[in-house]
Amino acid sequence: MPEGRLGLDTIRALLARLDNPHTRLPPVFHVAGTNGKGSTCAFLRAMLEAEGLRVHVTTSPHLVRYNERIRVAGELISDNRLAGLLQEVLEVASDLDPSFFEVTIAAAFLEFARVPADVCVFEVGLGGRLDATNVLAHPAACAIAALGIDHERFLLAPEAGTPDEPLSRIAFEKAGIAKPGVPMVTLSYPEGPRLEIERAALAAGAPLAMRGRDWEAEATDIGIEYQDKHGALVLPLPTLEGAHQAENAALAVAMLRHQDQVAVSAEAMASGIRAAIWPARLQRLADGPLTAGREVWLDGGHNASAGAMLAAHFAGRSIHLIIGMLAAKNPASLVDPMRGSLASVTTVRVPGHPSHPAEAFGDHAASAPDVPSALAAISDDGRPVLIAGSLYLAGEVLRLNREQPV
Repeated sequence: MPEGRLGLDTIRALLARLDNPHTRLPPVFHVAGTNGKGSTCAFLRAMLEAEGLRVHVTTSPHLVRYNERIRVAGELISDNRLAGLLQEVLEVASDLDPSFFEVTIAAAFLEFARVPADVCVFEVGLGGRLDATNVLAHPAACAIAALGIDHERFLLAPEAGTPDEPLSRIAFEKAGIAKPGVPMVTLSYPEGPRLEIERAALAAGAPLAMRGRDWEAEATDIGIEYQDKHGALVLPLPTLEGAHQAENAALAVAMLRHQDQVAVSAEAMASGIRAAIWPARLQRLADGPLTAGREVWLDGGHNASAGAMLAAHFAGRSIHLIIGMLAAKNPASLVDPMRGSLASVTTVRVPGHPSHPAEAFGDHAASAPDVPSALAAISDDGRPVLIAGSLYLAGEVLRLNREQPV
């Protein structure tokens, strides 16, 4: 984005020049959150497609190819079609100085308005209140996934009339996607963030469906036991790794159950939970050119919430960590929760971005010029290897191991 700018004026002006394609979409599901919003979108897409529906999806960031951001009726947008859309958007936008993300979202709106589909899924890019996707006026449902501290420079910037406590301010920004009459479905949160979400929903006139009050979900040995005003369901556990994914799947179920524009059966929800794929989120890499038969895991997490999730997943195991983290991120946030599991730490550069050196991760951290070099330097002692710290790094790892998202 242009330096330091958040707001909706530019995207609105740009969309007006394109004849407001965002007003001509099929029913939309709009998802915000610090962690888990992309996974929630992946579960939504899989459930909706299991129902036999054609689904448009936009997510961010991309991992290997820019096309990953725009999925049209189930398929990644083609190079030729994407090039044409971007040219069309940029031709009318030259004097507006739109951000990279605003151009992308405008292109997605344009394509989604032109290609027939039954439903759209939009992932918020940054925050919610001032995110370019927040021009959506009448979604079928909105949701807020897990909250954490991230993108502090933008989301915690001083502003009159906003909460002082950091997590409450984050909640305030995410809850800015609330719309009149549109169900707002959320997880459960500490008191400060919960009150901010309740205030935002009340101010917008958005019916609020909050976990622990309006719906319940618990992961057990037999699956996800879900309950709301419509009744009870027992759904399978996700095939996506990590205990937290059951929570993201349940949030997607709650979104579908608390809206009335798109009908999805319990059978399709179950099938979607099993089928959902979301690369670089606690992904065990396949045997390939990079892994060469070793147990290697990949996660794009870069904040304290991700660190806690990874620590829980690898609890009781000793692992080698290869980490590349952007210089603007807090290195301790991801690594400190995992200290008890780390047999070694090796830092690598994040391709194309300033990143932390080895000394930022402690006295015993080593360094390597890239991931292949780091893997070669780590003893193949049977311990798993975790590569983490940045989605930009994760994209490079997937490319090297020939696991490009499709």
